[in-house]
Amino acid sequence: MTAPPRRGGPARPGTVVANRRRRFAVRADDGAVLDCVTKGRSLALACGDRVDFVATDGGGVIEAAHPRTSLFYRSDAFREKLIAANVTQVLGVVAPDVAVDEELVHRWIVAAEEERCRFVLVANKSDVPHFGALAARLAPFAALGYPVVPLCARSDVGALVPWLDGERSVLIGQSGMGKSTILNALVPEAAARTTAVSTALGAGRHTTTHTTLYMLPAPREGWIVDSPGMKVFGLAHIAPEAIAEAFVEMRPLLGHCRFRDCRHDAEPGCALRDAAHRGDIAPHRLALLRTLVAESFAARTPGR
Repeated sequence: MTAPPRRGGPARPGTVVANRRRRFAVRADDGAVLDCVTKGRSLALACGDRVDFVATDGGGVIEAAHPRTSLFYRSDAFREKLIAANVTQVLGVVAPDVAVDEELVHRWIVAAEEERCRFVLVANKSDVPHFGALAARLAPFAALGYPVVPLCARSDVGALVPWLDGERSVLIGQSGMGKSTILNALVPEAAARTTAVSTALGAGRHTTTHTTLYMLPAPREGWIVDSPGMKVFGLAHIAPEAIAEAFVEMRPLLGHCRFRDCRHDAEPGCALRDAAHRGDIAPHRLALLRTLVAESFAARTPGR
């Protein structure tokens, strides 16, 4: 039987900056990065989580996690995929040379709104010939009040910098949108830090398959999380009755339906459906709301 690692000194605070299976890279507040395991198997952690750990021979043991201010994650009826904790804003990255799934973008927005995070849409690769067409497709997002930041990460990310200082951000997007290029431009030592974290975890290279947190270089404050590209983003964890609150244009209408438990579908006197008929809200947004409510109910159906 393997002896438990020898502990040394009192518990110390740190931030989870990467994970691989049940091993976590924790950045201590003094800057050291340690390979840690959790005490027990019930502790689910994400990049950005604040934790208390105790140093051991060759690493550390995470004793406890601090309360979170937010948790950005996706889920379906069967499992959850944690992405980042304690974030204050979500940076959704799109580009013109990759087919943009607009419903996926709307799902990112709903997830961000649910956690009271600011959502910023980053339109990368502004040097690509068809960028103008992409900009036109993004206009409805801007009309909803979400900032759209155009840039060409290969040459200049200056337009994005003012949105980052003092924020705890997570980069999210489909594969090929240029998230890694944006990250490397914002944090020039990102490649070196990734190598250090991978060495700490004994994990090799995981720049595109694992979520990793990077501190912004001085004098800026805050950090940014790079997440793997993803094609789906389930929101089954959001309660059916809470989903409509995540649609900013629908909030003023909530509470005005004829029935208190209105699902905003076929019920008579639905304020949201009437608004869609008048053109006050986009029909595709109402359709997404109905889809998400149905998914949430299905995930809560006994026997699934």
